[in-house]
Order: sequence, then structure tokens, then C-alpha cells
Amino acid sequence: MCGIFAIFSKTGGPIGSKRYFKNFQSLREIAYQQSGKQRKHRGPDDTGLELIQDHGVCLVHERRGIVGFRTGHQPLVSADGTVLVVANGEIYNYLEQSAEIAKKRGRYDPKSDCSVIVELYEEYGEDLFDYLSGMYAFALYDKKTKNVMLARDPIGIIPLYYGYDKDGNLFAASEMKCLIGVCEKIENFPPGMMYYGKADKMEFKCHFKEKWITEIPKEPANLVMLKQKLESAVRTHLHCDVELGALLSGGVDSSLIASIATKIMREKDKNFKLRTFSVGLEGAPDFKYSKMVAEHIQSDHTELVFTVEEGLDCIRDIIYHLETYDITTVRCSIPMYLLTRRIKSENIRMILSGEGADELFGGYLYFFKAPTTEDFHKELVKRVLNLYHSDCLRANKVSMAWAVELRVPFLDRDFLNYVMSIRPEDKIPGDLNCYTDKKQHRIEKYILREAFSDEDYLPNTVLWRQKEQFSDGVGYNWIDTIKEYAASHITDEEFDMRTKLYPINTPETKEAFYYRQVFEEMFPGDYPAKTVMKWIPRTDWGCSSDPSGRAQASHQAHK
Repeated sequence: MCGIFAIFSKTGGPIGSKRYFKNFQSLREIAYQQSGKQRKHRGPDDTGLELIQDHGVCLVHERRGIVGFRTGHQPLVSADGTVLVVANGEIYNYLEQSAEIAKKRGRYDPKSDCSVIVELYEEYGEDLFDYLSGMYAFALYDKKTKNVMLARDPIGIIPLYYGYDKDGNLFAASEMKCLIGVCEKIENFPPGMMYYGKADKMEFKCHFKEKWITEIPKEPANLVMLKQKLESAVRTHLHCDVELGALLSGGVDSSLIASIATKIMREKDKNFKLRTFSVGLEGAPDFKYSKMVAEHIQSDHTELVFTVEEGLDCIRDIIYHLETYDITTVRCSIPMYLLTRRIKSENIRMILSGEGADELFGGYLYFFKAPTTEDFHKELVKRVLNLYHSDCLRANKVSMAWAVELRVPFLDRDFLNYVMSIRPEDKIPGDLNCYTDKKQHRIEKYILREAFSDEDYLPNTVLWRQKEQFSDGVGYNWIDTIKEYAASHITDEEFDMRTKLYPINTPETKEAFYYRQVFEEMFPGDYPAKTVMKWIPRTDWGCSSDPSGRAQASHQAHK
């Protein structure tokens, strides 16, 4: 997991030596300085820069080595030197693709997992995405055609922003902060999309087209296949050249990933112990269950106990790294931020996590209020396609704040497409027909739990534990206190001016106002504000607008 930065001339020729800031005199200096805003956390291992002065192109790569640790220097360059790529992410099927490339070329030794992007582009052009499985964002430049290709993975697990300076030159970066000061217009690059063409004619093309996005699925659940596909997803996500670990909240999602990973790793080493990590306030609900799972899978487990004060100290730091002011994301990112720092101190560079399961299976408690199965599926689709605004954004940016790569097996492309193609009546929670056509009250994520109930993956207490959102599970006092703390910074007079001050995504509470105020100091202007989408339950279904799971009627407090 790394950071990328790129500049592409509007004309395809030299940009010149115009000064963006007082001390900037060259395109190389601009690129190196702006990319430096993500260098310490996204690129502690290496910086690679390629300048094509005559074309007005500069590509920068800030590297955190996970695969091909000694050989994966970027920018990646084709054999004839005409195609250059800077990529951030992991290509999970690179070994398979490397083997196919070798068959055609006689020999091919990839320098890293992302190396195959170059060869697949040379072979298939715009259709290369049909052959990629992974999480990625990349910028490619073709010297022969002077074409640019920008692309992002189907769900937006990896962040990518783009923008234009006052002269219309195109910029792209892993983090928005790298574009502040040089771009007049900044946008969040949409997931599942690519741009291919000249830098001054930006038109998006979708490379992720699935029936479940526009149609209501009719395929019944097959629990055997569901189980096999998740195990396969975890297996592909385990490949790395560094020590790995796993987040373990004690909820069913992270617990299943940790358990499956342990079983797979013990195929080669029966004494393998997975490093697992949990976080919370003293006496947090999650600790009871994460400890139970750790004992069950015999992991090397670490609990990080933090104080409310330590969490509150991080608010400004977390908004800077997240580049959002969304209440839900800020609340739950701070404990994870503190935990990831601890994980880094243990010399672990890659961790597995359970993000995405709630969106695929309907795990949030407000889904109990879904009026119909059709409404339920449409809401799932909406949540999945907007993960890049919330959980994916949080998972990537919080972990990379400390140069730790986080992988999300639930969002593996094959697994994602299978689960989202299951008919909604098999997934919806509540008093409806389940996939066995029996009437019963179903807990959220029922089919996921049932698929792993026939073997000793998890203790039943954990396997059938009700959803507890991460920001609640770390300790109920956390959300209560951060709400009060944030609100204490905003006077009634300031709050009354909220519509005038912030016409875009106007804050509805003093807590939201405070986060927005901090965000505006760091990322001023309308364009950065528009990159944020607020995460709230469906109030039109009769749900509370507070994103905390405890605010939903179906929540049961854990003791």
C-alpha cells in the first residue's frame, strides 16, 4: 500500500517553469513537494519519480513495501520504455496473470504484484480490468499516444483524487491534501471507473458492470458456495512478504476472517499463531468477545486500552488523515487510529479486517426497518457503492496514517459479486421467510453465520452475537463523550449561522459543526467539502438519524 501523485500537461507538451508557490521553479519540484504531504506515512520505504519534461508529465510513487519488497520500485516501466505506471494497492491474482504473460512472452518475472498492470495494458488496452483482481488505484502514461489512464478498483478500497490547476493541467493523487494549493478544482475519483485519453478531455468509462447493481437478484443462497468463496478470498489476501496480523473486535466479521486465516496458515505450519489486535476503553463490550475468539483460535492477542482523553486528543489528526468531516467516520476512526499505531510498533506491516460484510449482508441494525425486500436490496447496493466515502476511506487512511496496509477479504471481487447476486429475501433480517422457507426471526447476516456454523470456526456466543458498531463496541462512553466534547467548542450563535457558513452538507448538530470547522481549516473551499458524503441510517424508514447502532430500536446492550 503506497501513495501516488501525477501531473499531466493539458497540451501533451511542456508545462514550463511557472511558479505555483514562491520557491517552486520546476515541474519536478512541484511534484516532489506536493507528494511529500503523504510521503512519511504512505512512502516510508522509497520515493520514485519520473519526469518526462517534453510531455509535461511527472509521476511520483511513495512506497510502503509489502510484496516484492526489494524489487518493487516504481514508477513501473514497460520493456520498451514507453508505458509508465504508478500504482497503489495489491493485485491478488498477479501470480496467475504473470503465468499467462510468461506463456505469451516466453519469460516474465514480475517485480511486484502491480507489475502486471503494465503488461496487461500492453496486451489488452482499456480491457485490462477484465483480468485484474485486487484493490488498486493507478496512473498510467503512454508515451507513444500521449494518452493518460487513471483508474480505481470497483468499490474504491484504495483512495484516489484528481483535479485541475488554473491552466487546465490534470493532477491525480492518493490523498486530497496533495492537491490543495495547486488545483482550483478537486474531485473524488469514482470507483469502478477509468479515464483513458488526452489530459484535457476527461471522460469516465465504467469497468465494473454487474447485474445486481440495477436488477433485483433471484438466485437463492448456497451456503456451501458462500463458505468456499470467502475462504478463497481470505487465501488470496494472505500473500505478502512481511509479517501479517488481523484486527479482532469480537464481532462476527473480523472474527471469521481471523479464524479462516488461521486455518489456512496452519496448513503449512501447524504451530502458526496469528497476531490479533483489539481496542477499547476499560471494560469495553468488545474485549469480552475478542478474548473469547483469540483463545478459540489460539492467536497471539493484544488488547489496547485507551482513555477518552487520549481519543479526544486525536480529533484534529484524524480529520487531517481521513479528509472527511462525516460524524460516523470520525467517531470510529479514532480508536482504530490508536490501535494501528500500536500495530506499527509491533513491526507488522499488513493486517486483515472485516470491513464490507455489513454492506453485503445487511448487517446494520437499521436494516430491520426495511419496508420490502426490494428496498432492502437497493439499500445494500447504495451502501456498497458508497463504501469509498465511509468504511473503505476509514480503513485505508487510518491504517496508512501509520504506514500499515489493511486488506478486506469481504470485498474481494468474486466474493462480492456472489453475495450481492443472492436474492434479498435470503439476507434481509427480521420476521420474514429465510432461505430454507421457514418462518423465523432472523438475526442480521444470518446466512453468513449459518454458512460457518457446521465447523468449529467460532464459539457460538460470537458467531450469533448481535451487530455492535465499532464505535459502540469500544465502549459506550466513547460516543457519548466525543459528542459532548465536540459540541462544547461551538456556541449557540455559531450554530445558528451554520447554513450561511456551510451551505454544502450543512451540519445538523454541534458535533458535526465542529468536525466541519476543523476540516475547513485544513481543506478550504467548496470542492473539498463536496468530496464528503454523510453516513446516516434511513430516517424515512423510521430510523434514528444518529448513526450509532445504539440509537436503533433493535439494539441490545452487551454486558
